[in-house]
Amino acid sequence: MIRTIIFGNSGSGKSTLAHRLASSERVEHLDLDTLAWKEPGVRQDIELSTAQIVNFISRNEQWVIEGCYASLIEAAIEHAREIIFLNPGTESCQNNCRSRPWEPHKYASKEDQDKNLAMLLDWVAQYPTRGDEFSLAAHQELFASFCGKKHELKSNEEAQSFTCG
Repeated sequence: MIRTIIFGNSGSGKSTLAHRLASSERVEHLDLDTLAWKEPGVRQDIELSTAQIVNFISRNEQWVIEGCYASLIEAAIEHAREIIFLNPGTESCQNNCRSRPWEPHKYASKEDQDKNLAMLLDWVAQYPTRGDEFSLAAHQELFASFCGKKHELKSNEEAQSFTCG
């Protein structure tokens, strides 16, 4: 049974791996970005986001959930059988951001998406030193506290060759 959570820095490859695993395993996929935000720059109420996660899990026996929000991952992690921490390093994450295809569920156009690139690259660079739920420290804590099957993938190549199980 596939119940996998993927987390890591922005640009670490979460969405790419989640789409690939969900497609190959024929399970549902939840991108936490779709319920973390009320509108651009305004976070959704955490209780509402958490309720949506619980609802998703109750409706789907098998799934892949991905995101960078430690607070939201905590709402799902007790239901997970496996977690994947993508930690390829800042430079790889920034390079992935530069080559990211258009994400139509987040931006009206590729041009709109690219307007945020400089900000995103700065955000990615702060990952090791931030103290919030999006930080390396928060993700390391999630990883360390999980008692089930877990993987820390430290390169794009490791993520590309990864399979569930």
